[in-house]
Amino acid sequence: MELVAAALLGVIQGLTEFLPVSSSGHLILARAVTGWDSGRFGLAFDVACHAGTLLSVSWFFRAEVVSLTVAAPRALLGHQGRWEHLGRLIVVGTMPVGLVGLGFSDLVSGPLRSPGVVVVTMAVGAVGLSLAEWRGARTREAATLGYGEALLIGLAQVAALVPGVSRSGATLTVAMLLGLTRESAARFVFLLGLPAVTAAAANEVVEVVQAPADAPVPVALLLMGLAVSALVGYVTVKYFLRYLVGHTLHGFAVYRLVVSVATLLWLGRD
Repeated sequence: MELVAAALLGVIQGLTEFLPVSSSGHLILARAVTGWDSGRFGLAFDVACHAGTLLSVSWFFRAEVVSLTVAAPRALLGHQGRWEHLGRLIVVGTMPVGLVGLGFSDLVSGPLRSPGVVVVTMAVGAVGLSLAEWRGARTREAATLGYGEALLIGLAQVAALVPGVSRSGATLTVAMLLGLTRESAARFVFLLGLPAVTAAAANEVVEVVQAPADAPVPVALLLMGLAVSALVGYVTVKYFLRYLVGHTLHGFAVYRLVVSVATLLWLGRD
């Protein structure tokens, strides 16, 4: 039964890490509703699932990652070029979440990880997605972004440290409000998220090492979470990008509102 639970949590992580609906919010709600053992499916299991989604998006964008890596020395020296410019945009966009994440990690990993917070952030995120669809020009490509605009998208990534906000949802909202097309915005925010997700996973590994669980989590559960989240994550990225070519984000906004209302009703059931 625990392997089934691990697989289900891996599916949730793989789907919601990249869709604009919040992976952290869904994992919090899944654990709260099902009562799954927070020891078995706690921080160590989260690390495995985050590693899975990190592997999936890195593999999907492997060509872009290689190009950015090769161009990094020239980017640092100020040379111009497509990949040099994109690399600098990612650095600028990553700075806010790096600075704020270090200072407020205890708050984000503690008091804010509750279903009540998710009710509010899910609803606010729904409004943001709809606003981006209504007001965004959707005529620009990511290559046309300036450093100030990359910083604004990076600030949206900071907001996503709060459970329920959604990293992809918040950054997509701001990117589209800046005029980017849906697909270009998604590709940029997925690449922008790579350093932040990598840093978050590394930080979680440090926490696991420094404060080991009372009972070790079975390796089979960790491998199940990692494998399922990686597979589902890869498929999600692939088809989400295709979906964005001809579809709006309104459906995700409606879904977020439904989850918010359903959670509110669940919290008030007694």
